[in-house]
Amino acid sequence: MFRHQGKNRTFRHNLRLASNLSLVAGIVNSVGVLAINTLTTNVTGHFAYFAEAFIVGHYAKAIPFLLYIFFFFLGAFVSNSCIEIAAINKKKYLHTAPMFLEIVLLVFVGFWKDWNFTDAENTNQIAYLLLFSMGLQNALVTKISQSTVRTTHLTGLFTDLGIETSQYFFYRQHPNEVKLKKNIFLKLSIIVFFFTGCISGTLLFYRIGLKALFAAALLITIALMMDNLIFYYNFTRRKFRRKTNA
Repeated sequence: MFRHQGKNRTFRHNLRLASNLSLVAGIVNSVGVLAINTLTTNVTGHFAYFAEAFIVGHYAKAIPFLLYIFFFFLGAFVSNSCIEIAAINKKKYLHTAPMFLEIVLLVFVGFWKDWNFTDAENTNQIAYLLLFSMGLQNALVTKISQSTVRTTHLTGLFTDLGIETSQYFFYRQHPNEVKLKKNIFLKLSIIVFFFTGCISGTLLFYRIGLKALFAAALLITIALMMDNLIFYYNFTRRKFRRKTNA
């Protein structure tokens, strides 16, 4: 799911990646909206809020929206920097640092009230951390899937889905038909799992509050563990076959 890149990456790898991390993003999205009334998986709306506050002269209110955008950007910057550093040092696990950092941030925010961070002003700090974590995730997914998968927002996804669905009706006898089917199925999967994450995050939030983010952290942990298990299973199987054929 995480390890394969370039020609070694298959549709199945992208589907696993998309389904798991879209579920994570859906949980973060719903928890962010319910807990602090802020979008924490994308920055599109924050540009409009910033512009409104700036134009009417509420500069103090405009600054947090600018910081929301910055922290999402910073998350993406840090994520790709970690990947590039790992690649330069020829590390096998390019995805480890961004994913581990995302887990830490989600758990940290989940314990927010236990840290006695209860002031209303601190809601912005929650948004900064969640937007940073989603920037981490979105950059990682984009990088390793070669821009095939997006998991933190759906606007561009619905645009691409509309285009490809339209193309499918014109290319039924075209060599691109199989690829179009896969692309449409992948995008529908992202939408379904993101929606499922939103529903799950809402249900969990009403029961345990910000600790609902633990579910998102757990999903990433399970994905990393499964990725390692599958890798070592395939590695051991190939090694055994080579010994048998020798």
